[in-house]
Amino acid sequence: MTKPKNCITVAAAKTLQKNWNTTRAVDIAKAMGSKDCCAITFNIDQLQEFINYVKDESAKQGIDNPGIRVYFAAYNDKESTKATVFLNATESDDGNSDNNYGIDPLNMGNGGFPPKAY
Repeated sequence: MTKPKNCITVAAAKTLQKNWNTTRAVDIAKAMGSKDCCAITFNIDQLQEFINYVKDESAKQGIDNPGIRVYFAAYNDKESTKATVFLNATESDDGNSDNNYGIDPLNMGNGGFPPKAY
Protein backbone atom coordinates (compact mmCIF):
# COMPACT_ATOMS: atom_id res chain seq x y z
CA MET A 1 0.00 0.00 0.00
CA THR A 2 1.25 3.48 -0.81
CA LYS A 3 1.30 6.38 1.62
CA PRO A 4 -1.85 8.53 1.44
CA LYS A 5 -1.34 11.80 -0.44
CA ASN A 6 -2.35 14.04 2.48
CA CYS A 7 0.22 12.74 4.96
CA ILE A 8 2.49 15.38 6.45
CA THR A 9 5.99 15.03 7.83
CA VAL A 10 6.64 14.41 11.51
CA ALA A 11 8.32 17.83 11.63
CA ALA A 12 5.20 19.51 10.22
CA ALA A 13 3.03 17.66 12.74
CA LYS A 14 5.30 18.77 15.59
CA THR A 15 5.00 22.37 14.38
CA LEU A 16 1.21 22.15 14.25
CA GLN A 17 1.08 20.68 17.77
CA LYS A 18 3.49 23.34 19.05
CA ASN A 19 1.28 26.04 17.52
CA TRP A 20 -1.74 24.61 19.34
CA ASN A 21 0.14 24.34 22.63
CA THR A 22 1.44 27.91 22.50
CA THR A 23 -1.72 29.60 21.19
CA ARG A 24 -4.50 27.60 22.91
CA ALA A 25 -3.37 25.11 25.53
CA VAL A 26 -1.98 27.81 27.83
CA ASP A 27 -5.29 29.69 27.94
CA ILE A 28 -7.29 26.49 28.36
CA ALA A 29 -5.12 25.38 31.28
CA LYS A 30 -5.42 28.82 32.85
CA ALA A 31 -9.23 28.81 32.49
CA MET A 32 -9.61 25.24 33.76
CA GLY A 33 -6.95 25.33 36.43
CA SER A 34 -5.21 22.26 34.97
CA LYS A 35 -3.94 20.85 31.69
CA ASP A 36 -6.56 19.46 29.34
CA CYS A 37 -6.39 16.64 26.80
CA CYS A 38 -4.52 17.53 23.63
CA ALA A 39 -4.93 14.21 21.83
CA ILE A 40 -7.45 11.37 21.68
CA THR A 41 -6.54 7.79 20.78
CA PHE A 42 -8.96 5.47 18.99
CA ASN A 43 -8.48 1.77 18.47
CA ILE A 44 -7.80 1.16 14.76
CA ASP A 45 -10.42 -1.61 14.55
CA GLN A 46 -12.97 0.74 16.13
CA LEU A 47 -12.15 3.39 13.53
CA GLN A 48 -12.41 0.90 10.67
CA GLU A 49 -15.74 -0.32 12.02
CA PHE A 50 -16.99 3.29 12.11
CA ILE A 51 -15.76 3.96 8.56
CA ASN A 52 -17.55 0.83 7.35
CA TYR A 53 -20.71 1.86 9.24
CA VAL A 54 -20.63 5.34 7.66
CA LYS A 55 -20.09 3.89 4.18
CA ASP A 56 -22.89 1.32 4.55
CA GLU A 57 -25.46 3.67 6.10
CA SER A 58 -24.61 6.45 3.64
CA ALA A 59 -25.08 4.06 0.70
CA LYS A 60 -28.52 3.10 2.07
CA GLN A 61 -29.35 6.85 2.04
CA GLY A 62 -28.10 7.28 -1.53
CA ILE A 63 -24.98 9.19 -0.45
CA ASP A 64 -22.09 8.15 -2.69
CA ASN A 65 -19.22 10.20 -1.28
CA PRO A 66 -19.64 10.63 2.49
CA GLY A 67 -17.12 12.31 4.72
CA ILE A 68 -16.24 12.19 8.39
CA ARG A 69 -15.89 15.40 10.39
CA VAL A 70 -13.97 15.59 13.68
CA TYR A 71 -15.56 17.81 16.31
CA PHE A 72 -13.75 19.15 19.36
CA ALA A 73 -15.93 18.65 22.41
CA ALA A 74 -15.79 18.51 26.22
CA TYR A 75 -17.36 16.48 28.97
CA ASN A 76 -19.10 18.36 31.74
CA ASP A 77 -20.22 15.89 34.36
CA LYS A 78 -19.09 14.43 37.68
CA GLU A 79 -16.69 12.04 35.92
CA SER A 80 -14.85 14.50 33.69
CA THR A 81 -14.59 18.06 32.45
CA LYS A 82 -11.81 17.24 29.98
CA ALA A 83 -11.73 17.70 26.23
CA THR A 84 -12.68 14.98 23.79
CA VAL A 85 -13.52 14.63 20.12
CA PHE A 86 -16.27 12.85 18.27
CA LEU A 87 -16.41 11.77 14.66
CA ASN A 88 -19.52 12.59 12.68
CA ALA A 89 -20.65 11.44 9.25
CA THR A 90 -21.27 14.11 6.63
CA GLU A 91 -23.27 14.09 3.43
CA SER A 92 -20.13 14.52 1.30
CA ASP A 93 -16.40 14.96 1.74
CA ASP A 94 -16.66 18.70 1.02
CA GLY A 95 -15.64 20.81 4.02
CA ASN A 96 -18.93 22.72 3.85
CA SER A 97 -21.11 19.64 3.60
CA ASP A 98 -24.04 19.11 5.96
CA ASN A 99 -23.80 16.72 8.87
CA ASN A 100 -25.59 13.43 8.38
CA TYR A 101 -27.74 13.23 11.51
CA GLY A 102 -29.09 9.86 10.35
CA ILE A 103 -25.82 8.21 11.42
CA ASP A 104 -24.74 8.16 15.06
CA PRO A 105 -21.34 9.78 15.81
CA LEU A 106 -18.34 7.93 17.27
CA ASN A 107 -16.90 8.90 20.66
CA MET A 108 -15.18 7.07 23.49
CA GLY A 109 -11.59 7.40 22.41
CA ASN A 110 -8.99 7.61 25.15
CA GLY A 111 -7.52 10.98 26.06
CA GLY A 112 -4.89 9.68 28.44
CA PHE A 113 -3.55 11.69 31.34
CA PRO A 114 -1.35 13.52 31.73
CA PRO A 115 -1.62 14.88 28.19
CA LYS A 116 1.11 13.74 25.82
CA ALA A 117 2.43 16.42 23.49
CA TYR A 118 3.42 15.29 20.00
